[in-house]
Amino acid sequence: EGKAAGATGTATGEVCFNTGMTGYQEIFTDPSYHGQIMTATTSHIGNYGTASDEVESESIKIAGLICKKFSEDFSRPAASMSLNDYLRRDNIVAVTDIDTRALVRHIRDKGAMNAIISTEEFDVKKLKDELKRVPSMEGLELVSKVSTHQSYEVGNEEASYRVALLDLGTKKNIVRCLNERNCYVRVYPYDSPVDDIMEFNPDGILLSNGPGDPAPLEEVIRNVRELIEKNIPMFGICLGHQILSLANGLKTSKMHNGHRGINHPIKNLQTGHCEVTSQNHGFVVDRKMAETRKDLEITHIHLNDETLAGLRMKTRPVFSVQYHPEASPGPWDSRYLFDDFVGLMEGYKKNKNEFHKQYISQANS
Repeated sequence: EGKAAGATGTATGEVCFNTGMTGYQEIFTDPSYHGQIMTATTSHIGNYGTASDEVESESIKIAGLICKKFSEDFSRPAASMSLNDYLRRDNIVAVTDIDTRALVRHIRDKGAMNAIISTEEFDVKKLKDELKRVPSMEGLELVSKVSTHQSYEVGNEEASYRVALLDLGTKKNIVRCLNERNCYVRVYPYDSPVDDIMEFNPDGILLSNGPGDPAPLEEVIRNVRELIEKNIPMFGICLGHQILSLANGLKTSKMHNGHRGINHPIKNLQTGHCEVTSQNHGFVVDRKMAETRKDLEITHIHLNDETLAGLRMKTRPVFSVQYHPEASPGPWDSRYLFDDFVGLMEGYKKNKNEFHKQYISQANS
């Protein structure tokens, strides 16, 4: 039991926790958190308010909020609204003054699970009955809830590179990072046909992050498999990484606990360098299965649990990572991945025939 904040109501979803010390507004607006009740492990939430330009989507995407200390007042001059008003604006329920350390220990020991929070119903039996009707995150398709319904463009149409971004629940900062690298971006709905994407004549294709289980997205997986055969540079982030892996015949599985925070250690196996990364995922690609594939290379691993964190196709200009190089919030250690993507597009644009021959010869060998 705790105190109420935000909107009055009841919220259900998979309860998770994020270990980030800052960036709560970016976390709350990340579409990858759709359907999840967020537990903030940092002790103070709301103390610096909210600002209109610190968002990763147009609205709060978490299903509900659990935290320890909640501040209705804020002191930052740049803030435009208190977090309490922000939550009420988007009808998000929050429960505060909870022992979040105890809750996080429980989730770590018992694994991911559904939860219910309420600031209107106090009969525990009724709440448990409602909780039983909440579907498991495993097998749950949520991308259709957050993807754009119509394609749209962002950036300078005269830019050097044209990127087709498949919106599985994309964060705004992915688009910003591409625009900063002289890319003109067209964002497509998650279920866009291959012909629609190819009509844009892209120099590269990016598969975004997003919520839910990747396995039910069978049509998306088939489309991505077809796009891979076009031999166009392709980059997958988080859910996009999982979709690329499934398109390559690998399997994904639900994790006991997801990776959510802005201080996760990753090792780049190609360079030997380590990165501190921003992460948000509850599913993972089967590493043992990937290790048996001669046409795939594992490029990154998570140093906490040695799970697979990055892949590259040896026979196609395709690579992906399980974490967030755009961060927001988080460190910039992995921004070089956007530069690698641009480098692939540069080679593709200079001489498509030679570019294709390079990968065809690798496939034949």
